[in-house]
Amino acid sequence: MGQIITIARRELSSQFFSPIAYVVIGVFGFGSALIFDLHFQSGAAASLQMTFSGLVWLMIFLAPAISMRLISEEFRSGTAELLMTAPISDTEIVLGKWLGAMGFLAAMFVPLVLLALVLEWNGSPDWGPILVGLLGLILVGGLYLAIGTFASSLSQNQIVAFIVTVFIVCIFTIAMFFLPQASWVPTGLGRAMLYINVNQQFDTFNKGLLVLPNVIFFLSGIVLFLFLAVKKIESRRWR
Repeated sequence: MGQIITIARRELSSQFFSPIAYVVIGVFGFGSALIFDLHFQSGAAASLQMTFSGLVWLMIFLAPAISMRLISEEFRSGTAELLMTAPISDTEIVLGKWLGAMGFLAAMFVPLVLLALVLEWNGSPDWGPILVGLLGLILVGGLYLAIGTFASSLSQNQIVAFIVTVFIVCIFTIAMFFLPQASWVPTGLGRAMLYINVNQQFDTFNKGLLVLPNVIFFLSGIVLFLFLAVKKIESRRWR
């Protein structure tokens, strides 16, 4: 566990030395404020539901920008060899990298706290749905970062890692939204596609409902893609 925390701290600090990180934080902050302002009206319900609905789409591109350098940068700079020869398991490397990215994600979400305080100042928000919606957004980010960690293990080129991550995420969002509506897709298959639609799963959280199957969906996806990243790194050891 100590090795994982060390790697996570190293990754988190290195994130803030990247100019991309500040672009991501800026875009997220501006996007949050813009979406909030568009739906914040006098007399309206004190809620961040519409803001979360917009941000979950923005995350499709911001999360890959965070994760694209996680492992690919190690291979590009040659430091991956040092990690692989150190007394650290591949699982510890992947978990440490992912947790470091999650730490950055948490820092990126700070503007949402400010928006919640604006609601508190101007009304009486129901904090239950807000907190559940925020949890859902964190789980979405965790899944996208896990996908990005896997994509980052495939290539030392960060741009390639970014594109692969966006492509996979779009399969679980845009493709799983439109394909079930196609006339040639069987009803049973369409329902399965809707189930693995990330936005569909997130909508439950955004309605303020904390349902175990939805939590399991995201946790299973995170475990799956982190496992794939571990196996990919293991395969590099034997080359």
